[in-house]
Amino acid sequence: MSDTALMPTLFLSHGSPMLAVEDSPAGRFLEALAPRLPRPRAVVVASAHFAAAPVLVGAAAWPATIHDFGRFPDALFRIQYPAPGHPALAEDIARQLIAAGIAASAWPDQGLDHGVWVPLRRIFPDADIPVVPLSVNPRADARTHFALGQALASLRRDGVLVVGSGGFVHNLGDLVWTERDAPMPEWATAFADWMRARLADGDLTALLDWARRAPEAHRAHPTVEHLLPLFVALGAAGDRPRVETLHRSHEFGSLALDAFAFH
Repeated sequence: MSDTALMPTLFLSHGSPMLAVEDSPAGRFLEALAPRLPRPRAVVVASAHFAAAPVLVGAAAWPATIHDFGRFPDALFRIQYPAPGHPALAEDIARQLIAAGIAASAWPDQGLDHGVWVPLRRIFPDADIPVVPLSVNPRADARTHFALGQALASLRRDGVLVVGSGGFVHNLGDLVWTERDAPMPEWATAFADWMRARLADGDLTALLDWARRAPEAHRAHPTVEHLLPLFVALGAAGDRPRVETLHRSHEFGSLALDAFAFH
């Protein structure tokens, strides 16, 4: 990742909660990521698993670790990610969003869902960087979330890392749960390749209209919450972001775990 005076923004696919503990290409990528980044003074994470409208900004001083999943090993439920929050930053972000015409408020009781703590546990295992969770709205579109990210673009100049945590292809009903290394099906490859090409080309017009233009869009994302964080991260990088592919892998067939930096 190239040096820059500005903090990059990131889109991370957080996959299964088992990413927190299992050895995998995606897990090894996350563990090697921190040295490639400027050390942030705080991390703001727009997570697929924090849904709200209007926008909520987590303002807990010590956010709880939320185990918002079931049917996984007991060891996962014992994991804690005791990172501090940053109430003052959360309040500042809410004010920034309101100033940009986006309804928002600080939410003092929000913990860290697994879309937040699973990747952060691999990237920043010491849990010593303040974390502020940010909601997405599954009833709103990509353009709305891009605008949300744009309203946060100034955070890059202040040492704050903005992360969108979701999934590049996310259809749980089509996964081959019995075969972790199952090949990616053609429909998932068609969608992922289209998105990768549009990101590489900087084609914001097509990306913001992905639900109509991308092949197999609704099969790749029967519900949209796991792709929306990508547009928050993209918008937070400014008007003409440069895209850097950080990682590409998949599990259980179609669970694409791409990750990108935006500069």
